[in-house]
Amino acid sequence: MEEKAKFYCALDYSMNLIGGKWKLLILHQLSGGTKRFSELKRLLPGITPKMLTSQLRELEKNGIITRKIYPEVPPRVEYTMTRHGMEIIPVLSALCDWARGVATEKGIQFSDE
Repeated sequence: MEEKAKFYCALDYSMNLIGGKWKLLILHQLSGGTKRFSELKRLLPGITPKMLTSQLRELEKNGIITRKIYPEVPPRVEYTMTRHGMEIIPVLSALCDWARGVATEKGIQFSDE
């Protein structure tokens, strides 16, 4: 019998699902629609292919995104948010709004805006 992981609280569990340096950034990019690996790599400067692969696999394993492979030559793989992934979009938007407010007070600007 598989032992279930124990979490301190719901936030602890959510950090297990989407925590880390890259997962929220990946989800932010996927919130705009389906993307291929190469698109995500281009949109996330600084992420290595190995790290992107690892983070995508974890998000897929946790049911946050899906990976679809097309039987073409060369193979085409696309990543899309699941229903659970889509449910986090308002949270991402609120987090971005909060960060913009704090950054504005500190004179910080973002390269993607």
